[in-house]
Amino acid sequence: MAATALVLVIEGMLPFLSPQRFREALMMAAQMSDKGLRVMGLGSMILGVVVLYLVRA
Repeated sequence: MAATALVLVIEGMLPFLSPQRFREALMMAAQMSDKGLRVMGLGSMILGVVVLYLVRA
């Protein structure tokens, strides 16, 4: 539950701090290909696992 709460806090920061940039980022993501989104998602997951490993070590 704590991890889910932290994700919500972090994901809420961009729209709170800069709504215009958040809209622009969403428009860019909507224009990306499925492959591009998948590669970005995979990179994000790998980075998350690495950071989690480093924090827990």
